[in-house]
Amino acid sequence: MKILVIGSGGREHALAWRLAQSPRTSKIFVSPGNAGTFLEDSIENVPLHEIEDLIKFAISENIDMTIVGPEAPLSEGIVDAFKARELMIFGPVAAAAQLESSKDFAKQFMSNHNIPTAEYSTFTEPNEAHNYISAKGAPIVVKADGLAAGKGVVVAMTELEAHEAIDMMLVDNGMGVAGAKVVIEDFLVGEEASFIVMIDGEHVLPLATSQDHKRLLNNDQGPNTGGMGAYSPAPVVTPELHAKVMKEVIKPVLNGMKDAGTPFVGFLYAGLMIASDQTIKVLEFNCRLGDPETQPIMMRLKSDLVTLVEHALMGTLNKVESSWDLRTALGIVLAAKGYPQSPRKGDVVIIPPQDNADVHVFHAGTALIDNQLVTNGGRVLCVTALGENAIKARDLALETSDRISFADKQYRTDIGYRATKN
Repeated sequence: MKILVIGSGGREHALAWRLAQSPRTSKIFVSPGNAGTFLEDSIENVPLHEIEDLIKFAISENIDMTIVGPEAPLSEGIVDAFKARELMIFGPVAAAAQLESSKDFAKQFMSNHNIPTAEYSTFTEPNEAHNYISAKGAPIVVKADGLAAGKGVVVAMTELEAHEAIDMMLVDNGMGVAGAKVVIEDFLVGEEASFIVMIDGEHVLPLATSQDHKRLLNNDQGPNTGGMGAYSPAPVVTPELHAKVMKEVIKPVLNGMKDAGTPFVGFLYAGLMIASDQTIKVLEFNCRLGDPETQPIMMRLKSDLVTLVEHALMGTLNKVESSWDLRTALGIVLAAKGYPQSPRKGDVVIIPPQDNADVHVFHAGTALIDNQLVTNGGRVLCVTALGENAIKARDLALETSDRISFADKQYRTDIGYRATKN
């Protein structure tokens, strides 16, 4: 089977790596991919970006299945376009992908289908937004409505920060079209978790639970990022809580999308806030796998991913189960100097050879220039390891991370701290 993976990040490297392990796979293409996917023996990079070019490639190469990694092509209608040519592709159509591409759409959808979420209001006029913030006080959360590469959320601990966020988005056009409309919502307290499932339009197959770490620095300090590390499973998601999320969040999405005439097919990621009394609220939906959550999830997945996706495309996820390595997987992101504001590119990266099957270095912001591996983005690598518990997995990931060198690399040493408290 020939498979095309769309994207260039650590998530796509992990997906392609796991897909390549299937005995049913003859060839994996990643478009555009990165240096890590290029260096994998069984994976080939394809430097394509436009949807029409990807369609032509899928037809000419007789691709059996395409899997979409990032959110942007989903919102641009890549699934609709592939389906119009009767090409097999796993991901939601653009109308369903609005759950991620529009925060306002997602909040309205949750309100209409009684899915628990923070109280909110939506604004396009700065004065109205400022008045709302003054009335509500801080802390408060300001979100750009559209896609902003994970950087469109400001958790304002003071009213001044919130007012500045409004001016940046609605007055100064700092987020472009994505910030022309903003959602302002209540600040929630609790522990976050990532709840990711596969949906075939009718049935749901939950994947392993996970938890990521958004802040740049140890002890959850510093600016928000796309994610500095993640681990799986997340102990905060107990079996009881798992059942609750399925009932209160996932099933209403499944039914609501069906009722709207846009059945959801693809990966669905619910970012949850879990309060101390075990009540849950949805912070956000993503219509694709999380990054860096995918890396530890793929390290733990024992099932054949090709078979799972095939069942999802055929509408038969109810006929398959997923199996998992019982150990903990933990990934540590190594980021470039200047990340997240202005990451430096072009620093030489040296990764010593290692033959431990319990650790894998997934590439994200890397490139090969004159046969030399260099940084080419903010999050450069995600060192992901398996261990009997979170501490052992982290120790192995840290040991490997310490041996990787590039100038002024940034990484956290406390990933998984919530799972190591007891």
